[in-house]
Amino acid sequence: MSAESNGRNIPLVLASASPRRLDLLRQVAIEPDEILPADIDEAVWPKELPLNYAKRVSRAKAARIAEARPDAFVLAADTVVACGRRILPKPASEEEARACLTLLSGRRHRVYGGVCARSPGGGAAVRVSMTVVAFDRLAQSAVDAYVAGGEWRGKAGGYGIQGQAALFVRYLRGSYSNVVGLPLFETARLLRGLGYPVPALP
Repeated sequence: MSAESNGRNIPLVLASASPRRLDLLRQVAIEPDEILPADIDEAVWPKELPLNYAKRVSRAKAARIAEARPDAFVLAADTVVACGRRILPKPASEEEARACLTLLSGRRHRVYGGVCARSPGGGAAVRVSMTVVAFDRLAQSAVDAYVAGGEWRGKAGGYGIQGQAALFVRYLRGSYSNVVGLPLFETARLLRGLGYPVPALP
């Protein structure tokens, strides 16, 4: 649903360059009118917990874009993969990706999806979805093959569940779309709660 069809001509701006988030929104017939990534400092604060980080960063992204587009609905999100209290990075190298996968091998971890929506009137709401994911024990050959394929690039924790890493997952509890990059249940209700008409929402 675009600004032309929402009855009030108010655009929806997605504060993310992630193609996965755009695909997920389109899956539920939400079509952003503009994509405007938020350029903010995403460094983790000392002793910051994963849930708090996801909430803070998604809120900061939305606030940054709302400054530039006060006339629009703004949707921002952040995905955090964590082992215990440790926040895993988006790997910058094959070595870092291999280290993430080795850490996740044979154990459970949590994926926190922070979502913040803002309305033209200044309203704002934020939610965090949490999904538990368990990896099978990974052979070194499997880690090496996955890293060599490059699918880890740009992904929190060094893996994309919607790709070949689906073969690593032996257990999942919670929102699958959250692990991909955007918890759709929470996102749709945040937008509707701020007045954006979400199609076919029960």
